[in-house]
Amino acid sequence: MGFVLALDEGTTSTRAVIFSEDGRTAASHTQEFTQHFPATGHVEHDATEIWRTSREVIGRVMGSAQLTQGDITALGITNQRETTILWDRSTGRPVHRALVWQDTRGGEHVAALAEHAEEIQQITGLPVNTYFSAIKLLWLLDSDPGIRERAEAGELLFGTVDTWLIWNLTGGTDGGIHVTDPTNASRTMLMDLRTRTWSDRMLELTGIPAALLPEIRPSVGEFGRVADRQLLGGVPITGVLGDQQAAAFGQCAFSPGDTKNTYGTGCFLLTNTGGDIRRSEHGLVSTVAYEIAGEDPVYALEGSIAVAGSLVQWLRDSLGIIRTSQEVEELAASVEDCGDVYFVPAFSGLFAPRWRSDARGTLVGLTRFSTKAHIARAALESTAFQTAEVLTAMREDSGFAIRRIAADGGMSVNDALMQFQADVADCEVVRPELVESTALGAAFAAGIGAGVHSGTAEVAAFAVHRESWTPQISADERTRVLARWDQAVQRSLGWVE
Repeated sequence: MGFVLALDEGTTSTRAVIFSEDGRTAASHTQEFTQHFPATGHVEHDATEIWRTSREVIGRVMGSAQLTQGDITALGITNQRETTILWDRSTGRPVHRALVWQDTRGGEHVAALAEHAEEIQQITGLPVNTYFSAIKLLWLLDSDPGIRERAEAGELLFGTVDTWLIWNLTGGTDGGIHVTDPTNASRTMLMDLRTRTWSDRMLELTGIPAALLPEIRPSVGEFGRVADRQLLGGVPITGVLGDQQAAAFGQCAFSPGDTKNTYGTGCFLLTNTGGDIRRSEHGLVSTVAYEIAGEDPVYALEGSIAVAGSLVQWLRDSLGIIRTSQEVEELAASVEDCGDVYFVPAFSGLFAPRWRSDARGTLVGLTRFSTKAHIARAALESTAFQTAEVLTAMREDSGFAIRRIAADGGMSVNDALMQFQADVADCEVVRPELVESTALGAAFAAGIGAGVHSGTAEVAAFAVHRESWTPQISADERTRVLARWDQAVQRSLGWVE
């Protein structure tokens, strides 16, 4: 039996997972990397550290599984999206730390493009927001006059994290391939969603040099082979998906209306819309779900929530009210309810469906009765409340009733959170046997791209949902707590002028 290796480069860690051809985990290794916060609203990663940890986790997982490169049929890559890297093509050195998707720099470019917002949304499926790569790239180009000059001279390369990894894996300065896929390209605010090519109009509006941009190839297909000097030398890269699309692929959300929600650093609800590009009127984004070489693309609607699991990390690292992330569930369960405490984690503003960059984190309803347990519970419940808001928008924009969402990601192991999610979202929540669906999706995509699997119908047979939750509260109680949540959100708005 052959094996597929998935390289899952997330927001806080890099993971390598080896899967057997039927989707079972053979070995896994994860390594965290440094988060840089040089100023308020600034979130950065060291791209060279990401590349180093990628090599290290590949080595460790291969050693753990006692396999050689000859045992690996294909490599799949999935990655944090929107995060922007700009590097020198001759040296391979980044010109600046990577600007992470959570980074809020570039507000002046958002303002400059505001008059074209409707046109931009029609072309790209995206609102004009600092979330997307084009705004971050504009900030980098303007941060130093020399950077723009070098970009226009063709000396620099731009990429999201998938592009950076592929370029290095396939040789870097010695023949590295500069490519991306439509799921990542659709998050840059530079790709025409219909044609899945770089938009001349967007390059005109932004002034971004076309020479910076990678080639866009189908998500499932040949991207190149790992360079001989690398540990996986000769292994083909045959699947590349942005992390949320990879999670949907791993959940086998292949039919229109299939919906998944990933509870990770942020929280991301994605609904398959088939071959149709559904335009949102309620703050969602239209995006590419995946494209298999030789087939028509599949699209999706997505609602992005900036802060979910990272709020638990903040409780641990900044407030110190828990020692490990796992403790939050026990602490939250030690009280019957939130004690009328609500936590709006708008650390980087609010994403879907409100898109309010002026919002900031707000904790309301505190009394002398309140304890750290109430704060912990309010933190967990905030993820469910935000998801419920996005799901309401998704139902209206997609036209699907959406009576079930498939949950994955680290926070989905919390049973109490899953029950509360079912309660406030008024739908069934199901959880798969393997909650790390992102890596599995990259492996499935690579397997199809390498011919290990015949297509999505074959891998869908591997999907197993082990647990489910249905609503247990009354409609009146749901209305009450959602209204209370909205009151808390209103108090978070307008903090940044």
